[in-house]
Amino acid sequence: MPTVCQLNSVLAGSALLVGLGLFNLLSSSPSRYGKHLLPLATQLPARIAWFLQELPSFVVPAGLLAWQGPLFSRPGTLLLGLFCGHYFHRTFIYAFLTRGRPFPLEMFIHALIFCTLNGFFQGYYLIYCAEYPDEWFTDVRFTSGILLFFLGMAINIHSDYLLRQLRKPGEISYKIPQGGLFTYISGANYFGEIVEWIGYAMATWSFPGLAFAFFSLCFLGKRAYQSHRFYLTKFQDYPKSRKALIPFIF
Repeated sequence: MPTVCQLNSVLAGSALLVGLGLFNLLSSSPSRYGKHLLPLATQLPARIAWFLQELPSFVVPAGLLAWQGPLFSRPGTLLLGLFCGHYFHRTFIYAFLTRGRPFPLEMFIHALIFCTLNGFFQGYYLIYCAEYPDEWFTDVRFTSGILLFFLGMAINIHSDYLLRQLRKPGEISYKIPQGGLFTYISGANYFGEIVEWIGYAMATWSFPGLAFAFFSLCFLGKRAYQSHRFYLTKFQDYPKSRKALIPFIF
């Protein structure tokens, strides 16, 4: 059984994620990277920045698991594996494939701190606090969440692939994304990741999972909206029927 101290830590961490999400959502300025990068900002090469900032979200929970030993709960082990699997891809695959613009140092530091804290928080909850019976594998919350997680991951990876194909090696100019969910929304890659973490929240059925999904919705949803406005301003022939984040709706 988790202790009162552990449960209080979980609630405090969840509140922190929700607060960060609301702060970002209510902030008037966009996140200053990529197409919204300020020209005078100190910058890092994109591949190095993405690798280093995403790495703690994989290493920290994996390190906690290695320190603690195998989880007693098989569903908990699988759920932690899904979290680590997402960030393994972001760290060791996406980071080396990206053709993005240089990354601002300030944003890199913020992302590094967030990924370290969130990686610790999600891993800590699943290792020390979560209690899942083996029957959780057949619970509709678990099965629906897992399906959403993998659906979102597939959308996210495919959308990132389509974005990379817009540019030849060395190019940094922006072009209109085409194909996949980009046919309907400007933020197909963001939509996929939001669906992933909603699925994770359902599968874990936890405050930490819900808080992280809420943060992702606030941060990535706002990013999708700002990207949509950028495309509409930059390209006169941008498809007017295309929405920002949710097909046919928003």
